[in-house]
Amino acid sequence: MSAEESETEHKRKGKGKVLQAIFGCGRVGYAVANELKARGIEVVIVDTDEKKVELLKEEDFIAFVGDISEPEVITKVRGEGEPEAIFILSNDSEVNKKAVKNVKETLPQTRLVVRAIEPEDKEDLKELDVDVALSIRDITARAALESLEKIEAQRKAKELAAMIEEIKEKRKGKGKLGIVVHDSPDSDAIASALALKQIAKNVDVSADILYRGEIGHHINRAFVNILGIEMRRIEREDELKEYDKLALIDATVPGANNLLPPEGNVDIIIDHHVANNKEKVYADFFDVRTDNGATSTIMTRYLQELDIPVDKVLATALLQGIRTDTSSFKRETHPSDFSAAAFLHVKADKDLLEQIETPPMSTEMLNVIGDAIVHKKIKGSYLITNVGAVANRDAIPQAADYLLNLEGITTAIVIGLCEDVICVSGRSKDIRVNIGDAFVSAFGEIGSAGGHATMAAAQLSLGIFSGIKDKDTLMQLAEDAVTKRFLSVMKEEKSE
Repeated sequence: MSAEESETEHKRKGKGKVLQAIFGCGRVGYAVANELKARGIEVVIVDTDEKKVELLKEEDFIAFVGDISEPEVITKVRGEGEPEAIFILSNDSEVNKKAVKNVKETLPQTRLVVRAIEPEDKEDLKELDVDVALSIRDITARAALESLEKIEAQRKAKELAAMIEEIKEKRKGKGKLGIVVHDSPDSDAIASALALKQIAKNVDVSADILYRGEIGHHINRAFVNILGIEMRRIEREDELKEYDKLALIDATVPGANNLLPPEGNVDIIIDHHVANNKEKVYADFFDVRTDNGATSTIMTRYLQELDIPVDKVLATALLQGIRTDTSSFKRETHPSDFSAAAFLHVKADKDLLEQIETPPMSTEMLNVIGDAIVHKKIKGSYLITNVGAVANRDAIPQAADYLLNLEGITTAIVIGLCEDVICVSGRSKDIRVNIGDAFVSAFGEIGSAGGHATMAAAQLSLGIFSGIKDKDTLMQLAEDAVTKRFLSVMKEEKSE
């Protein structure tokens, strides 16, 4: 496999971790390494100083001794995975330039941030086509990352628009994009899909927002109705054949709580959630940014980079999407979310936002919360409950949100039966654990699972229990299995 083929394959395959490399780990390199680590990005470090490398290993970095001007170093780095970006930060101009040339030959698509030592270095690095050249006066860890992020955002936005425009070119203006959201879409998913539809419209490509199931949450129904968002509900996979390209938005795995077939053939994936690491996900355009609190944040950045006008409805939708997934900026919020919200706030309709956030609660939702309270079991600060069969799967995470407010509870787990799938929703305010990681460990092998530090979800097939007719018995068995797996994982995490 050639270098370019390898890079293309890496680009198509969505992996559970993001890997970046640092060549030369002096003061600046160390600062960048710590900033990347704080953002949840795995770092591989190369330096000539053996003692420094040993110290970096003690801090849980992947590090090894090597001359960054030699091509062999790149082979060692690739042993840990294909890096999305390489920071070349030594204090030797010629060494940095040799490293750039080696990377360009072996990994031509890898983004490069390079330290410019001498005044003339910036011009030389520009000729070598590096993404970011940083001089001494502007080379701080945050500046390096922000510069790289801007370059990447521009590149990704243009790549996305070009991929959608291919539909028009192939079908002479008659092609169509299908934008798939999960079965019971929330406002973040719907707003993100609406933004992608606007990007498609900007290149004269028609698009539909597609979902299977029901928009169950009363706030989400109000969101769609008040903003007048058009969505198409479909049940059969063959209905997808009328679309020339398919995008999966605010989800990562085809077939996991969405109408796409598990084997995929999805062209575009955009999400901010952590996927089950055991899943192999392929897409021509794959952009999953776990350092964003909402997919709406990612889509807002695309619109900005492509200079696409954002009207009142779209701004209101995206702002509500960010507010929902960050729990009004109190949960898993990052600087990028605040920046996107500030851009949207001046364009959004505040009266519409208020109408969306204060709709009446349905009788069914009240009944589910009542069942959750009646059947609750408390183990220390953990509350686990079973609400039985529900018609509206959105009621399960809503019940988890409600139960987390009970005194003395740090983690709430709600289990329900949604047609032929066991749905599990988790909420936590325990700073010692990451409930998203816990769900992946507990349920990733028997279903689909993912989430963040404070919220998580899983969908589990009935499997051997599918023949049980008595739903009460079925749900008790499911509750026992979920409880045992979850508590076992939590016990292991806290013992580490």
